[in-house]
Amino acid sequence: MIRLVQLELQKLWLNRTSKVLILLGFILPFFVLLLSSLKINFFGLFVLELGELGIFNFPIIWHITTYFASFAKFFFAIVVVSMIGNEYSNKTLKQNLIDGLSKKEFILSKFYTILLFSIVATLLIGITTFCIGLYYSSYTEASIIFREVEFLFAYFMKLLGFFSLCLFFGMWSKRSAFALAFLVLLWIIEWIITFIIMSRSNFESALEVQSYFPLGSMSTLIDQPIQRIMMTKFPDKMDMAYDYAVHFSEVAIVMGWTALFIFLSYRLLKKRDL
Repeated sequence: MIRLVQLELQKLWLNRTSKVLILLGFILPFFVLLLSSLKINFFGLFVLELGELGIFNFPIIWHITTYFASFAKFFFAIVVVSMIGNEYSNKTLKQNLIDGLSKKEFILSKFYTILLFSIVATLLIGITTFCIGLYYSSYTEASIIFREVEFLFAYFMKLLGFFSLCLFFGMWSKRSAFALAFLVLLWIIEWIITFIIMSRSNFESALEVQSYFPLGSMSTLIDQPIQRIMMTKFPDKMDMAYDYAVHFSEVAIVMGWTALFIFLSYRLLKKRDL
């Protein structure tokens, strides 16, 4: 495993573009630190400091940081599809197989790499969230601090599932640009189907069906926290209530898609004439 990861990281680190994108993907989540210290001066009348609004209190901070940090995954998406595109354009895939690397090991090297990216990104956002929460939160009890830490696991699964989808599209198309185009196309198709169901049924049914789609299921893992923030400011507004919790069924769906994408990537490579 370590040998395969080292082989893959060496390829990525020699590519300047991949190196920059990886660094951006790891660094951008730390902008949450800047967000927490942001002060907005409204024409000298008053100063709004986000850190003092209570949105960085435990346990809600786990929800907020993981949701916004997940947008940085698109930088890693470019890296993942580039990993495959470069293998075909530079003919390193064929050379690796000639040198004794099996097709199974080739796919595993990619999977272990995206697994490493997901773990490191999760650890970084976890440490960042914990530090921000300790500084701003008015709650210091361990039971409250770690109450919703499952959002970190949801964040991890969201990254792993999305990167596995990128890996599959990269293997299928052999070109980075086409793989990214397929991602956008899949997103459009999912929403078209959702709108069709919505027009024939209702909004709740459409969202339920969408939660089984690849991108839809990953999005459902961590719901938007804006409505929840509003609920904390206006607790009497019962119409704002919604289910924002992380559910095992949602995680299981993403796990299923992840396993399927890795398997299909292997099957494509196994059947393809190089």
